[in-house]
Amino acid sequence: MTSSRYALARFAQAFGYFRRAQRMADAASEMHLLREAEAHLGAAIWENVEGIEALSVEYWNLRKLVKEREMARERLAECQARLDEAHEERAKLLNQVPEMQQELQDERVALLKHLEQLAIERDKVILDAREVRRAYTGLKTKLEVVLTESKGSQQDETEVADVRRRLIELKGRFATLKQERIRIGEEIQIGDDKIDKVDARIAEQRKERRIQASESFQVIGEGNKEISALRAETALLDTQMRQLFGDIGRYISRQSASDAACSAACAKHRNLVEVMRALRRSVALNHKLAGQA
Repeated sequence: MTSSRYALARFAQAFGYFRRAQRMADAASEMHLLREAEAHLGAAIWENVEGIEALSVEYWNLRKLVKEREMARERLAECQARLDEAHEERAKLLNQVPEMQQELQDERVALLKHLEQLAIERDKVILDAREVRRAYTGLKTKLEVVLTESKGSQQDETEVADVRRRLIELKGRFATLKQERIRIGEEIQIGDDKIDKVDARIAEQRKERRIQASESFQVIGEGNKEISALRAETALLDTQMRQLFGDIGRYISRQSASDAACSAACAKHRNLVEVMRALRRSVALNHKLAGQA
């Protein structure tokens, strides 16, 4: 608020025109701008006030806080780097298939194909054995019938001999097929054992990968906690520094007209100091109009 606007407002009040709420709102808004300007000025010139005794406490506290903030930011950057590395390691562990595990998977596929072929062979042997057994049963029944109906002729004896010889051949064939089935079954059992061992090795490798991944998760969790703590510490330091900046800016802007050291400290920001003085006058005038002065 300017002096002319103040005079106009006082004239309006003389005729009963009061805007107390509006004046208080204007004063609050201007005070907020003033505090922002004080903090901005203090941040810009605090390094210039070392020789001003009245601000020695604020200056040296700021020197200390700046150093602490730099250390906190360095720790934050280091922690962020470790966290990024842990994320990368976790993604690598979870997404890639190790070469050894791929070899085991290939070996498992080959074993399964071999077992499938053995199962086909065993089924064929069992089918042949059934046919042999069926033929054997039929010839045995035939022999019984021939012997019952035989009249002792040369033809009957020859037929009986042929049937018995064929039965012996079928019995031998069945025994061979039985041994073949046993052999294939043993090979299948050996293949199953090999697959179990390969599965165990694959499971062990997966367990190792999960353990490694869990270690990465632990590092990530701890890193996130540390980053949160460091960010909170940095925010607190920024708040403390902002308060000190405001104190310095307030003192310098008030004393710059009467103190040469203060005037020199804010020499490059005279326009801002003038704006701050105008804001102070306006706040005071608004308070006066609102009946607060």
